[in-house]
Amino acid sequence: MASPNKNILLSAAVLGIFGVLGAALVSLTWMATEERIALNQQQAFLRNVYKLIKHEEIDNELLKDVITIHAPALSKGGIQVYRARKQGEPVAVVFSPVQSPGYAGPIRLMVAVRADGSLAGVRVLSHLETPGLGDKIDDSRSDWILGFEGKSLDDPPIEKWKVKKDGGAFDQFTGATITPRNIVATVRKTLEYFGKEKERLFKQPAAPPAEPPFH
Repeated sequence: MASPNKNILLSAAVLGIFGVLGAALVSLTWMATEERIALNQQQAFLRNVYKLIKHEEIDNELLKDVITIHAPALSKGGIQVYRARKQGEPVAVVFSPVQSPGYAGPIRLMVAVRADGSLAGVRVLSHLETPGLGDKIDDSRSDWILGFEGKSLDDPPIEKWKVKKDGGAFDQFTGATITPRNIVATVRKTLEYFGKEKERLFKQPAAPPAEPPFH
């Protein structure tokens, strides 16, 4: 008859084996899930980009032609700048994410600027704004954000880059002026940054980040 100590050791060994196998299974599942999530995020990112810049306008690998910039006026953290090209010629850059202060928290934006300094468009990546008020910045809630397409620092004139309540050219929301006011200011700052740094943004050697913030 096996002694109680041997039974305890045997049980502990069996539990240990199951524990190792369980940990390995969880690890493999996590790795597979992580890859799938990353792929989904890349695809979602590109779908957003192609809403702003037509797919046929680009022939380079956008996810590989990217640099990271640090511009405190546009974001507290790093911003990825994806360069769109056609036959080697600059088409546009996509800043993602640009951060705008919101009423309820930071608003993360994707801002696409064409090589001529005009906006290909702006999209909201994430926000915490009040439903029914500030959330109208989301293109699924209203078409307000679509109004940036084609705008530049000359159209409207830079002094008109404000909401109408402040004497500018852009609409605000009833009961929610802070959110659109801040986004207009942030988009203007992005255009100003592009105007100053355009040559460097297109010429700097690509350095894709290890984990792009697609979401």
